[in-house]
Amino acid sequence: MDKVLLKDLKKQKKYTKFFQEWKEQEFKGRLDEKKLLNELETLAKNIGIQEGLVIACFDYRNLNLAFFTGNVEEISGYPESMFRKKGMETSFTMIHEEDRPELFRFQKIVFDVFHSLSLTERHTFQFSYTTRWVHRTTLEVIWMTSKVRPYVIDEKGNFIMDLHIIVRLASPPKAKSYDWDYTYTRDDGSKIFVSKGSPDDKAVNLTQKEKEIVSLILEGKESKEIADLLSISFNTVSTHRKNILRKLGAKNVGEMVKILASYEF
Repeated sequence: MDKVLLKDLKKQKKYTKFFQEWKEQEFKGRLDEKKLLNELETLAKNIGIQEGLVIACFDYRNLNLAFFTGNVEEISGYPESMFRKKGMETSFTMIHEEDRPELFRFQKIVFDVFHSLSLTERHTFQFSYTTRWVHRTTLEVIWMTSKVRPYVIDEKGNFIMDLHIIVRLASPPKAKSYDWDYTYTRDDGSKIFVSKGSPDDKAVNLTQKEKEIVSLILEGKESKEIADLLSISFNTVSTHRKNILRKLGAKNVGEMVKILASYEF
């Protein structure tokens, strides 16, 4: 069965086609790949291979899985040999079919945003995602969350390799499907955070008073403090906060703060 599935994966390339732009980057310079892999091995040992934790590294020059920790076989049910021979296809085959469309949409967002940044900003770029793996034999749905950053950026700013730190979640998250966000630091030092729930249109129409309240919220001020500082009632602040939530499309204050961090008011 493994050989049959591996043969199918080699033929179809139905997932790597979504990453063709990554492969077509004009990579510059040479890499000491042996040194990089040794560094990854050391990193894995330092972190400690814990139950439910996977370290992986994709190489976008050939759309392959350059490195991964062996416990991925136990979690996913896919043989280690399949990851070594057809890493990217195997990795996306085990993603829940309902999560795949958003996964491929997000990778396009990551590619476009990353290449819109300055070289300095690219080195601060990182992203996170939460998704469902489906165990190959038991069909158990497993929630995994991952932090990802560029591991190798060449001299021209091309994204050669990434580094995934993937952790199995003990219980399902609030999000019921593929969720994501990305962050980076601008050249002027400001922090940018964008999530799946961020409004597509960043021209959010806030009133002057709402902008003042936004600034105070980002400073960590509570509603009572804001009311005292602006000489308005607590109820008025509460009303403004509700309006800001609505305009930003945020579900709660925590999400609102995350979204606000990526806006200029």
